[in-house]
Amino acid sequence: MRNSLVAILAAVLLVGTASIVHADNSQQEKMKECNAHAGDKKGDERKAFMQSCLSAGSGGTAAAHNSQQEKMKTCNADASKKHLKGDERKTFMKGCLSGG
Repeated sequence: MRNSLVAILAAVLLVGTASIVHADNSQQEKMKECNAHAGDKKGDERKAFMQSCLSAGSGGTAAAHNSQQEKMKTCNADASKKHLKGDERKTFMKGCLSGG
């Protein structure tokens, strides 16, 4: 009985560890993908992009990702046209990217 209990506990630990490793690997893959798509973005623009990309659902499609990139480009261009800087730019970008 005791050996069976030990075997069951060991199996549970192995399965739990495997799922944690899988989650870490998928998060690492997502980070690599988002990092590659971020391209030459710098500073707040990169931070906003990475946050958006990493928080997107794991089942996200390339089309949704491209749509977000286009939205980022449009919002960034609009902020530049308005000569926004610092906190004003952050506030504008946040509203623009959220669809507001």
